[in-house]
Amino acid sequence: MSRHQKRVTIPVSWPISRKTHAWVAKTSPGPHSADESIPLVSIVRDMLKLADNARESKRILYEGKVLVDGRVQKDHKLPVGIFDVISLPLLNQQYRMLKDDRGRFYLSQLESGQVRKLARIENKTIIKGGRQQLNLSDGSNILADGEYKAGDSLVLSVPDKKVEDRIEFKVGNLAMVVGGKHTGQMGRVKDIIVVKSSQPNRVVISGETDFETIVDYVYMIGREEPVIKLGAVR
Repeated sequence: MSRHQKRVTIPVSWPISRKTHAWVAKTSPGPHSADESIPLVSIVRDMLKLADNARESKRILYEGKVLVDGRVQKDHKLPVGIFDVISLPLLNQQYRMLKDDRGRFYLSQLESGQVRKLARIENKTIIKGGRQQLNLSDGSNILADGEYKAGDSLVLSVPDKKVEDRIEFKVGNLAMVVGGKHTGQMGRVKDIIVVKSSQPNRVVISGETDFETIVDYVYMIGREEPVIKLGAVR
């Protein structure tokens, strides 16, 4: 299997040029799928513009100057996805990965200081000893007691990922859409439509106008206001 891919085949979510070079780094297996992530080397070079080429970007990473969700990451092909937090301690800068209304990743600059991570519960399992394990959208698993269900969002501390809050997947709460033609839009959940077939359930969201999308694209982000700082487009 090739370790690189041609630029013309990259997902539309990658905000990099397609015709300047023939090849681009390919994401390695990790916490996000290849279609919903971008390799860390491309973030350092093309989005943060900290380097002119891949070699310089790798050097920055190997020196431990870039943190993802509060931990030093040296794998230049690490897949970085929605709501991940990228920190540059030497520059006192940190960003949250989001998607714009065109479905492209962008880095939202955050204020300096402690930040929190948002992750969706994809499913839950009962492990040995009867403990409840929550399997999250960022590829991590945590043990938790209490009532949780798939679709809820957890507000996690960085880097230890302790649960600070839970935003229920229910009518009335705020949601952000991260896929489909309504990508990047926010609104309040108006209705949850359970589909009695193999098709995904659907969610009606009320914003400037009401629209409908599938449940897989919906992340709960707050009750009255977003529980995390979304920042501004960089």
